[in-house]
Amino acid sequence: MSTTRIGYDLIIEEIPERSRVLDLGCGDGELLTELADAKRVNAYGVEISAEGVSRCLEKGLYVYQGDIDEGLADYRSGSFDYVILNQTLQDTKRPLYVITESLRIGRFAIVSFPNLGYAANRFQLMFRGVMPKNHLFSYNWYDTPNIHIMSIRNFSELCRENRYPIQTERHFSMRPHGSVHRRRVFPNLFAEYGFFILRGRDAATRPQETS
Repeated sequence: MSTTRIGYDLIIEEIPERSRVLDLGCGDGELLTELADAKRVNAYGVEISAEGVSRCLEKGLYVYQGDIDEGLADYRSGSFDYVILNQTLQDTKRPLYVITESLRIGRFAIVSFPNLGYAANRFQLMFRGVMPKNHLFSYNWYDTPNIHIMSIRNFSELCRENRYPIQTERHFSMRPHGSVHRRRVFPNLFAEYGFFILRGRDAATRPQETS
């Protein structure tokens, strides 16, 4: 299973056609390309690596090279319909800043991340006494880019404490062939990944869905 497509199907399903989309930490632009093909979105991205930006430009994408921990203040409020943080937030130095700015510049923010509370991670911590190392957290503790790892419950509490309105929750695991398996029962224990859609201050209210 390719780790580069984690959550793509859910994101593509959620975003309406012709939306203005900003992907923060867009990597090589694969998700933006699929969104442009499937939903004809106006696709934009921010990526810190020169290699990633180069690959995005080769695909004809409009991508800015920058650090999302520092460079979001230049975007006007309400500039985008959706801001995407797919497997990105745990790598940021200032997650509260990044979320707050995402909700300022976007009507909705899609946030997905590996769930520290997943059963296999708990097993490694409880019975081996070591930080998890698996397909969710593939680095050693000393060389990982994951600065702020979290569980689904951690993120839910963060949203409540900071009054980030949760529009939708669709927590999931990945099947071996790459499709998404929704986890509705005890997602903090059984879902590999958290998936939240947060509502920005200028967004119209839609019916809420939870796992």
